[in-house]
Amino acid sequence: MWKRLAAVALALALGVALILPGSASVLTVNGQNLWTESMARLEDGTTYVSLRVVSNVLAPQAQVSWEDGTAWVRGDGVTLRARPGQNYVTVNDRALYVPKLVQMESGRVMVPIRVLAEALGGWVDWSPSAGITLTVGSGVPGPAPYTQDELYWLSRIISAESQGEPLAGKIAVGTVVLNRVASNEFPNTIYDVIFDDKWGVQFTPTVNGMIYQEPTAESVLAAKLCLEGARMAGDSLFFIAPDIATNFWVMENREFVVTIGRHWFYR
Repeated sequence: MWKRLAAVALALALGVALILPGSASVLTVNGQNLWTESMARLEDGTTYVSLRVVSNVLAPQAQVSWEDGTAWVRGDGVTLRARPGQNYVTVNDRALYVPKLVQMESGRVMVPIRVLAEALGGWVDWSPSAGITLTVGSGVPGPAPYTQDELYWLSRIISAESQGEPLAGKIAVGTVVLNRVASNEFPNTIYDVIFDDKWGVQFTPTVNGMIYQEPTAESVLAAKLCLEGARMAGDSLFFIAPDIATNFWVMENREFVVTIGRHWFYR
């Protein structure tokens, strides 16, 4: 199920502590100071770290390279891609959401430490006394927290409903589907939400056949991000494209949340 269970920390191979006293950032490995604020910094509650330095700790067997504006980490069992300005990192067949974007600072690619730990099989904990503790594990990502069936159907409904929409709009459509799965008002699986017809057809692509078309690559990416926890459009349960809609019940009876692309979202 996409509703993730609490993960179990991997076997301890190396203790890494990141302590953020005031404006300075200090990272230590087994008590040894490795770098200061140029390699790690805190931004609006998110700890960003140097992709190269942390990858060398988490996956010492891997090679880090810079190719055509993109950072790569390649090694036994891992291929990670991070491009500054994008809101995700890909690792093997997974896609991990980065809400505040992959960043570039003084020539260094900076990624949230929790995203990098997830991507490279590590584990992050926090305490007031120890700061952030990074447990080094396998050096490769764990399995995706969703089934191929869930990815299959979510990517197809996103693709069918979001043609021409930006990635944010595709994630927003996926968010509506997953919000319905989590709601007591709707069925509790992705497939059943998509094909729900208790109160009439919920998604037109299920009757015009578009749901069965091969999804676009960006729709598959959006579905993976949603299933990994990415969300747009808040707690929306409905969306409508007013310029092509023929039924305006949602607009007349539900609370407006946000507009993304040509879709209006409602809770």
